[in-house]
Amino acid sequence: MLQTASSKRLTFICIDAMDECVAEHRVKLLDSLDQVLQKSSGARIFMTGRPHIKAEIEKRLSRRVASIAITPTRGDITEYLRTRLMEDTNPEAMDSGLEADILRKIPDDISETYVEATTLQKLPQIIH
Repeated sequence: MLQTASSKRLTFICIDAMDECVAEHRVKLLDSLDQVLQKSSGARIFMTGRPHIKAEIEKRLSRRVASIAITPTRGDITEYLRTRLMEDTNPEAMDSGLEADILRKIPDDISETYVEATTLQKLPQIIH
């Protein structure tokens, strides 16, 4: 279906959190995307995922991969958490101590995490 839809015009496909896809399904999805890219010159794919799947993506789609590491700062994580806490639909369940713990501990735990943004198209090299 994607091959047909993308064969006649420029098409952008966005896939978020590719690393959360079950490995066996991810293999099938990447193989399908490779077929789409081979047969549809107007197809472009943007996907995100954690770094451990980078090698798998490069292996299956090596002719068309450019990767960019996006690393959040501690401030980015804290700002995101503050926003989410303000959107809490059950604010009476939160006290100032719990909020302080969340804002202190979570940024420490995930500050080493980053997202790998991968653009799949006909590119001559992999960008690091």
